Amino acid sequence: MTTLYVSRLVKLAEKAAEENGSAFETASSALAATLTGDGLIHLYGSGHSVLPAQETYPRYGSYIGFNPLTDPRVMWHTVLGPGGVRELLWLERTEHYAEKFLDHQPLNPGDSMVIFGHSGRNVSGIDTAIYAKTRGLTVVAITAKANLDKPATHSSGKRLADAADIVIDTGAPIEDAIVPVAGWSRPVAGSSTVLAMMMMHELLAQTAQKLGEKGVELPTFASPTIAGVTLRDTDLIYGEYWERMIRAQSKHLDFFRERMRSGD
Repeated sequence: MTTLYVSRLVKLAEKAAEENGSAFETASSALAATLTGDGLIHLYGSGHSVLPAQETYPRYGSYIGFNPLTDPRVMWHTVLGPGGVRELLWLERTEHYAEKFLDHQPLNPGDSMVIFGHSGRNVSGIDTAIYAKTRGLTVVAITAKANLDKPATHSSGKRLADAADIVIDTGAPIEDAIVPVAGWSRPVAGSSTVLAMMMMHELLAQTAQKLGEKGVELPTFASPTIAGVTLRDTDLIYGEYWERMIRAQSKHLDFFRERMRSGD
């Protein structure tokens, strides 16, 4: 029996893999340059688009240098009420909020930022891209180009793809869901989040390959179910991660002080 969801998802992923070859090459080169320079690759998304950021790091098979920027106010923790979906949907569409969150994050020139957003029209991701570029970061957008036919709603007139340096297309359709059901007016089974995770894992893998070609190996998480791997190995990697974060915070400190003094 042909599957309803998986077979459709695989076709979308294969098409995205083929069409993003150049973008993967350019983006992985930029990320590798960031990591060899002791910088950070920041990961950002809101709503369901925060999930690819969490999936990237920390997890088995990922390596230090990634910094997921998970703002709990634009993540849902319950359906309704405090921390619910209606709140985050309002906040992620509010201009100038994201910069208040980003001001205290260790974003430094030479770093990179990967921003996830299916529609590419939410203010949160666009504001983050614009902010990151003013701070000297390379911005990679993982989004669905199918949405580029929709008009921009941000005051800048930009969508996420317009504000980024490099765009990786998930290939997800505008409606996101990909399985039509007889007798139902709308399709089911969303694709954008899974596809974004796949695109990011490809980018992570190609970046590691480029580092390996330069003789650079970064501490990588491995499952303690593997022979010879222990939880202590994981703690050692967290220690190296934190040292890298401290160095980044130190470089960021002068900017942060000035930002707080200016009252902007």
